[in-house]
Amino acid sequence: MILRRERPVPAGGEPADGRRATARRRQNLGRQVAAVPRTTDGDGTPVPQRLLAAATRLFAERGYDRTSVQEIVEAAGVTKGALYHYFGSKDDLLHEVYARVLRIQQERLDAFAGADAPVEERLRGAAADVVVTTIDNLDDAMIFFRSMHHLSPDKNKQVRAERRRYHERFRALVEEGQEAGVFSKATPADLVVDYHFGSVHHLSTWYRPDGPMGPQEVADHLADLLLRALRP
Repeated sequence: MILRRERPVPAGGEPADGRRATARRRQNLGRQVAAVPRTTDGDGTPVPQRLLAAATRLFAERGYDRTSVQEIVEAAGVTKGALYHYFGSKDDLLHEVYARVLRIQQERLDAFAGADAPVEERLRGAAADVVVTTIDNLDDAMIFFRSMHHLSPDKNKQVRAERRRYHERFRALVEEGQEAGVFSKATPADLVVDYHFGSVHHLSTWYRPDGPMGPQEVADHLADLLLRALRP
């Protein structure tokens, strides 16, 4: 009888072949989502983009309430008529600063959720990606969370509905894994979502580009923390 030598398993992890297979699946998952952009950057030429870029910079530097429409149009090199044509009001500009980032994140979450991969890898990919896209658009996130109370009641309601749609899609991934027995049911899916996005929403209060960790490293830590919390 020939005895097979078993490959050693590292003290806290899976066999090397398993790790390589997991890495390949993550690369494949990444390619499925790669076509969806992560940032709002463009060449800045179209008038709406110029207005948004100017508003984002001024809101970040001075605050929403201390920035006038006149300062925005002067910084963008356009007229007030152009601003009111495209956005209607400063309130609309503030809403769009956040909404454009949320649209990107929603598209990317939908791509992760619909990808051909195990649910734990889709959830991990989505959990890490929302961290990276938030850091990549940190000024937008910071402006919004500092200034959301300035939105009109209608715009505030609209934003809450958009965020709720995103969170429900993310929660559905958690629930899918829980129903499949991949994730623990000990914690309700709603609390799992709140747990992760509490960390995401606080990124603008502490993350610095010149700090010790880059966007992907922070994303990996937070995504792995989420997956560990969900282990059965």
